[in-house]
This record gives sequence, C-alpha cells and structure tokens, in this order.
Amino acid sequence: MAEIRLDKLLANRSLYSRNDVKMILKKGAVKVDGITEYNGSRKINPDLQEVSCYGKKIIGGSHVYVLVNKPVGYICATEDKIHKTVLELVPDDLKIKGLFPAGRLDIDSTGLVLLTDDGELAHRMLSPKSHVPKYYLVKLAHTLQHDAIEKLAEGVVLSDKTICLPAQTQALQDNYALICLHEGKYHQVKRMFASLGNHVEFLHRVAIGGLVLPENLALGEHLEILHKDVEIMLKSESFQVVCEQIMKRFSSYWINKRL
Repeated sequence: MAEIRLDKLLANRSLYSRNDVKMILKKGAVKVDGITEYNGSRKINPDLQEVSCYGKKIIGGSHVYVLVNKPVGYICATEDKIHKTVLELVPDDLKIKGLFPAGRLDIDSTGLVLLTDDGELAHRMLSPKSHVPKYYLVKLAHTLQHDAIEKLAEGVVLSDKTICLPAQTQALQDNYALICLHEGKYHQVKRMFASLGNHVEFLHRVAIGGLVLPENLALGEHLEILHKDVEIMLKSESFQVVCEQIMKRFSSYWINKRL
C-alpha cells in the first residue's frame, strides 16, 4: 500500500483520538521497527514496517478484515441497547474506528460474518450489481424434493408477491441442504422454503463468494484475514466447485458435533 503518516495510522488503527496520538508520541510510547518515534508526520508503510504503541502491535494494512463465526443471540450491528452485537466477539485491539459488519445475519442464524472498516469493499460485496453469492447450510423440517429444487432454480414468489432471483440448491443427507443466493432480502432463505411448504429449522452461512468459513473456527471465534483473502470473496466460482469445497469441510460428523 502507499505510505501513510504515522499519526494518521495510529488514529485510524486504534481507539485513540488525534489529540491522544500527539500526547502518546510525545511520551515516547510509539515504536517503528523497534525504534522509538516521536514524529507523527513521518511517512511509513504499515505493510512493511511494524508499529507498536505501549508495546502492542498496531494492526497494519490499509484496512482491517475479521471473519466471525456468529453464534445465535448476536445481531449484526455496531451497537444495540438490548442485544449483544458481533463486535463483542472480537478483542479490543481489533475494535478500531469504523469497524462494522458487512451485511447481516439474523439473530437466530449462525455462521460467517465479515467485519471491516473498508466501506468500498463492503459496497462491492453488497451491491446487487456485484451478485456476490452467499452460501447457506440449512436444516429443513422435510427432505428437499427435486421439484422444490427446480422451483428454486426458476425463482420463487413469496407470500407477499416478492419475486426472488433463481437460487441453486443441493440436497444433502438428514434433511440438510445447501442453497446459494445472489441477493439478500429480509429473512429470504426462510421465506423461500416456507413458500414451498417447508420450514428452516437451522441456518448457517458457510461462504461468501469464494471465501469459505474455516471448519476449525468455532462458534463465537474470530479470525483476522488479509486483503488478498478478501479478494477471493469477490471472485466467482461455479456453484458445484464451491459446494465441493464446503462439503469437504462440513461433513455430517462436523455438523452433528459442532452445530
């Protein structure tokens, strides 16, 4: 990335204000590559140089990207007076200014949520024009029949006459199914299956684009990733390719033991 002023990096990558940063620099609490630095106007490259403040490493790079495996009971918001938010699942050193969940997942649903301060990427990810696919592992009340798969592939109409885009679906064992959406209407997965006379008992988001939730990331855990990893999310893979990747990771054993 391009070089950035040290004081700007500290302000962007921490909860400190610009005035706080000035005082911290004066105290000699900031080091660049292990050497104390007092000059906030110094230009550095955070991808190549290590910056620490009071002994704690400042997260480098132009933006921060954190994967969270959201449990039930958390909402995708930056703050809420009633419910716990996904930001509470990350440690304080990652709670930088502007961090927010890129997209939403219902409070009773689990799985992949991306937290970032990169508004441009979030817009690309969520824009209807981008059609970034999102993959959900669902447990249904009834086995998914072939005619239902065909109707979903054609695009179903919800009870309120909302028209949904075609969705690819694959039936799995034990009433599980994998469904891929290219849009994000309110409670869409649940409403789509309800329109076909079925009921979603459990919903777990396992992938966004080519970015698949790591199988060893337990519910409630987080994982910081790099920008190059996020770019994978925006690259299109065929439904079958992603399905194969997901099912290698999410075996029936894993589902029964972890979800």
